[in-house]
Amino acid sequence: MKAATLHGYDEALTSPKFVTYEEVDDPTIEKPTDVIVRIGGAGVCRTDLHIIEGVWKGHVDVAFPHIMGHENAGWVEAVGSGVESVEVGDPVICHPLVTSGHCLACRRGNDMHAGESSFPGINAPGGYADLLHTGERALIKLPQSLAPKDVAPYTDAGLTAYRVAKKAAGHLVPGEYAVIIGAGGLGHIGIQSLAALCAAEIIVLDRSDLALGLAKECGAHHLVRADDGAVDEVLALTGGHGAEAVIDFVGEGDAIDKGLAMTRNDGFYYIVGYGGRVQIPAIDMIVSEKTIVGNLVGTYAELVELMALADRGLVTLATREYALADANQALHDLHAGTVKGRAVLIP
Repeated sequence: MKAATLHGYDEALTSPKFVTYEEVDDPTIEKPTDVIVRIGGAGVCRTDLHIIEGVWKGHVDVAFPHIMGHENAGWVEAVGSGVESVEVGDPVICHPLVTSGHCLACRRGNDMHAGESSFPGINAPGGYADLLHTGERALIKLPQSLAPKDVAPYTDAGLTAYRVAKKAAGHLVPGEYAVIIGAGGLGHIGIQSLAALCAAEIIVLDRSDLALGLAKECGAHHLVRADDGAVDEVLALTGGHGAEAVIDFVGEGDAIDKGLAMTRNDGFYYIVGYGGRVQIPAIDMIVSEKTIVGNLVGTYAELVELMALADRGLVTLATREYALADANQALHDLHAGTVKGRAVLIP
């Protein structure tokens, strides 16, 4: 099969060629619960750029050559002898983690914290290829209304954004405010998910006109440019108190400090993006009673819920399609901030 393969780190992200489009071995069925999926679409994520940079060194063993791509959807190509829930030809979306289901975390539905797992695209071959090796427990059949290439990024960007929106919607009531920092690939899904789950007023911050325009299309009530006056503008919009929930999809640069400053006392700051540091004096935590919440990719059940919203048209993806052979262009466009929504590779 063909794949776009990573052969080494590029910490400065300056190489014109991050991956090599080449012939590699096809994946094979190894266990009764294995499934091979023919890729219909593979999302291009900022995490892929972080992998290329080497940010994941020390957290995940990346063995070169490595096939990235953890946002995948397609059609079942082959199944192991024990697979019962899907058949060859079924359109499916893939939860990003492949687990056995036997550990306590899995039995509680929290596969993200499984004792043992495979994460295609991170610590196993991913979907920047014609075929993907995964497991039966990771697959969700797609309704006829949803094509694999149109939904692939839901498996990480969408699922992560939905999970944090669901957390925030659990305490937001009408008349309260939610701030979303970053209206890109994750943020535009977070806006729609939050609007579908609660009636809070949504304020969106971004530096990019392209992203702010997308935020408006997605239902944001207020748009704020993420410059030096952003905190004051948010405080003015919220009566001087700040927002009951701040969801930070950036997590680097000055986004964290601004996000905490925009969070109302007794409010919640949700950190999704990474690369920076959360630093707050203990006394500030005590007197403000702000809650800081980390957010990982969502559960299998939450991906089912998100697909239900997508099927009803309550959440839609802004995507830009690239041929798999043009993976380098997609990665460079993502790095340059010129992709509206999510880039998707099509084999």
